[in-house]
Amino acid sequence: MNLAEMKQSHKLLGTFNYHLGQIEKGYANRSLYVNLSTNTFAEKPITELMKQKFIGGRGFGLKLLWDGINDHTKWNDPENELIIAPGPIGGITQYPGAGKSYVVGLSPLTESAMDSNVGGYFGPFLKFSGWDALEIQGKAERDVILFIDGTTGTVTLEEAPLEAVNSHILIEQLTEMYAESEEDKVNVSVVTAGEAAQHTLIGLLNFSFYDTRRKAVRIKQAGRGGLGTVFRDKNIKALVIKSIKIRGDLNNPHDLAALKKVGQKMHKEILTLDDSQCKMRTLGTTHIVKIMDEYDLLPVRNYKFGSDPNAKNIAHAVLLSKYFNLNGHDECWYGCTLSCAKVINSYKLKTGPYKDKEVLVDGPEYETLSAAGSVLGIFDPEFVIETNFYCDTYGVDTISFGTLTAFVMECYENGVLNLDITGGLKLNFGNAEAALELLHQMAKGEGFGMIAGLGIRRMKKVFIEKYGANPDFLQDIGMEVKGLEFSEYVTKESLAQQGGYGLTNKGPQHDEAWVIFMDMVNNQIPTFEDKAEALFYYPMFRTWFSLVGLCKLPWNDIVPADNHTTAEPAKVPEHVQNYVELYNGVTGSNIDNNELIRQSEVVYNFHRIFNLRMGFGTREYDKVPYRAVGPVTLEEYDSRQDRYDGQLKEILNIDIEGKTTEVKVQILRNYREEQYQKLCDAVYIRRGWNSNGIPTMDTLQRLGIDFSEVVDVVKKYA
Repeated sequence: MNLAEMKQSHKLLGTFNYHLGQIEKGYANRSLYVNLSTNTFAEKPITELMKQKFIGGRGFGLKLLWDGINDHTKWNDPENELIIAPGPIGGITQYPGAGKSYVVGLSPLTESAMDSNVGGYFGPFLKFSGWDALEIQGKAERDVILFIDGTTGTVTLEEAPLEAVNSHILIEQLTEMYAESEEDKVNVSVVTAGEAAQHTLIGLLNFSFYDTRRKAVRIKQAGRGGLGTVFRDKNIKALVIKSIKIRGDLNNPHDLAALKKVGQKMHKEILTLDDSQCKMRTLGTTHIVKIMDEYDLLPVRNYKFGSDPNAKNIAHAVLLSKYFNLNGHDECWYGCTLSCAKVINSYKLKTGPYKDKEVLVDGPEYETLSAAGSVLGIFDPEFVIETNFYCDTYGVDTISFGTLTAFVMECYENGVLNLDITGGLKLNFGNAEAALELLHQMAKGEGFGMIAGLGIRRMKKVFIEKYGANPDFLQDIGMEVKGLEFSEYVTKESLAQQGGYGLTNKGPQHDEAWVIFMDMVNNQIPTFEDKAEALFYYPMFRTWFSLVGLCKLPWNDIVPADNHTTAEPAKVPEHVQNYVELYNGVTGSNIDNNELIRQSEVVYNFHRIFNLRMGFGTREYDKVPYRAVGPVTLEEYDSRQDRYDGQLKEILNIDIEGKTTEVKVQILRNYREEQYQKLCDAVYIRRGWNSNGIPTMDTLQRLGIDFSEVVDVVKKYA
């Protein structure tokens, strides 16, 4: 069937015409509301209070979601919302990494507010089409496409029965359908999910951009928390946006010259220093595999181990020499000289519904190399690439897929599961064929894939109630917090990173607090107070990126040559100043680096109270599985026996002579769990929270978010 026939089959459900307007200092000053149940639209003002308190991006998403739902809304209720917002800096072309947008909604995994960052063009195009946020509520009866035409000021909602669902086909169809010419494709961006997103709770969203050199539509992912599942539950097949041609002044910044000045400095730094630092322009994030393996931080076999001799098979050298194509645009937004978005051209698939087809694969990035590789005990680069492709096109978060599959494999090897339960899948560590079949089952909504697709938290419940599994063992090895699967770092020897995962608002995701090198490798934060300070500053600083529309990578994946001579090199102070100047240059504000942190505190604490409102947000939900803290099994202890024996003798003054490994494991566990609770106490104090992890009234008043509805939530738990 051709595109014309597909387009002709669309049924128009609603149209909304609006005045295009003009962006003022980074803001369009309005949001677009769409209700899929009633096929209605509305224009909402973005007030000065919204801009002052919630800034943009994740902040706008959380506030709109808070106002749009009630205390009892579930993820699959029509009242749940999906919000996409770019932030006031998002869309500038003068500074690298300025194309991020943030998706917010109630998560099917955590059952609370989730945010997920993503590149691609949709977020900036949304702003240039006249909107600071897109707010979608309700549930369509059948598959629909929402089209925003930012060249004419028209929004349409259309039933779309014939297009594909899987992303790699659908983005091509819709880019062709809505672009007027080959040259116009760069002005179109599409958001899709995929078949597995409608059968699992780990669905992701793909945001497209057109690669003019490769003449191909490419995608970046809003992966975490199952927001793609919400997308498909609402019967959204796709969002499509068409923008006017990009110019460097479309944000209408307060001081364009200031943006150019700080941007030129940063571009020069990247071009001069990247080759001798992380080589992001050549390797993307794949160089991290080798580093993590060398420092015993690479998750292997469900986080039991931190390194493996075979890790070299999925490291950057193999990908660069055999697979990556570097002859195109590797930036996912204009002007990003860091250019980390690597791609594999013409990969021939070996399995699944597209077997023997040659496809373009975006990535793999570090997280996928571990999630589809080492954490499963699989070190085959082509398995990783195949899994990367199918996760993307099916709409599955690679991190959750890998971490939950590793959990399943350990359960299988320990007799919790058997062939009868898995439907014949031999889910041992290292079994690439079975892992891929599990993924294909998720897409089809069949077999054991339906159970695995529920995520670790729900699988634990099923395995205990249905198969009589030991709940303590499952709790120890199930790598999830708050319902979200761990991203790909081993934290056993980094107390601060244990807190960086457990004390997050949305669950264990490294984009909030990656302090593992400061703590474990460089020993820069030895005391509880030092760790608490790090777990205050870094989550707040990284939250700020999510408010304004920036990628975190240009902050510290490239650093000035003299950064090591500064008082706080881990903060990269020159780059922090860059961000202050960017914000002031766009918005006309006059913030400093302290105000930057305060802006984040407002939204961070609001998010914590949002969790509280949904029934979470207290100390008990900050607990991490013991595998994140120390060795669960004798096998784990023995793999690092010299290290652990040494710690028992040197730190605890334990005479280990004659003690069994079981006894040593328990002594170490008692100590490390106590340390984690002490860390929680220290972090809560530093963040202005009480001993139950709830922001105090003094904190709410200091931040100016002592709104009546916020105070009412806090009082319920006081």
